[in-house]
Amino acid sequence: MESGYVISCCSTVDLPKDFFEKKNIRYICFHYQLDGVDYLDDLGQTIPFDEFYKKMEDGADTKTSQINVEEYEEYFESIVREGKDIIHLTLSSGISGTINSANIAKDMVLDKYPDRKIEIIDSLAASSGYGLLMNILADKRDQGLSFEDLCAFALDIRNKVQHWFFSTDLTFYIKGGRVSKTAGFVGSMLNICPLLNVNIEGKLIPREKIRTKKKVSQRVVDIMEERALGGKDYSGKCFISQSACREDAEYVASLIEERFPKLKGKVMINDIGTTIGSHTGPGTVAVFYIGDQKDD
Repeated sequence: MESGYVISCCSTVDLPKDFFEKKNIRYICFHYQLDGVDYLDDLGQTIPFDEFYKKMEDGADTKTSQINVEEYEEYFESIVREGKDIIHLTLSSGISGTINSANIAKDMVLDKYPDRKIEIIDSLAASSGYGLLMNILADKRDQGLSFEDLCAFALDIRNKVQHWFFSTDLTFYIKGGRVSKTAGFVGSMLNICPLLNVNIEGKLIPREKIRTKKKVSQRVVDIMEERALGGKDYSGKCFISQSACREDAEYVASLIEERFPKLKGKVMINDIGTTIGSHTGPGTVAVFYIGDQKDD
């Protein structure tokens, strides 16, 4: 069903390129630097993800930059010229300030096209949790929800997208200051895998320290049983994203599919893209599903 509006997001939803085409979702790309060279975070088209993470492991320096006002303005204007309104969800404001640039660009475009509608919504989400949110919104759009009703739905459902991350490699958490050098050294010696989640403000919060990859994998699935809508009877979708540790992600996916027999399809495993991955490095697994209200 053709709607009179476009749903849109940033490349940090960590979904494959063909998924955007299949679900008719527009996107705009973040930027990153690899050893001082600028690249678009273009879903692994320029530099494949395995090559990107190999370069990180070999010591390459990475930096990221958000989408600027001029880029947003050009992007929004290209859509409204088609006669379409826009619902654009940004990467969580708890992680990035990109929403500020989006709002400035929105006002600039609406000054030129006052009959159009542009709504900027903070996803309070990241990686394939942000992607899961966009997937759900695309389904609702296709069911015929109006512009206003989809905006209201997005503001509600964003608080129920559960994000649970663990990492088997603390190197880049230490480098980025998320884990102190001392804690990182001790954690690595003791084989500790920190478990984190995204809270109600869209910020990444450390929750537990668990020894061994197998135990933290099982803990993530136990938490899903506690928090997923319907518990073991959860019948929604589950997405996983991973950074150069697909076997770990596949193990977690197998545990989830065994625990939740009513799951809607198989667990979808995606790559953590170059923006989020520049901060996590290799060795991170993240699980996303719809559940109860996020924590403080």
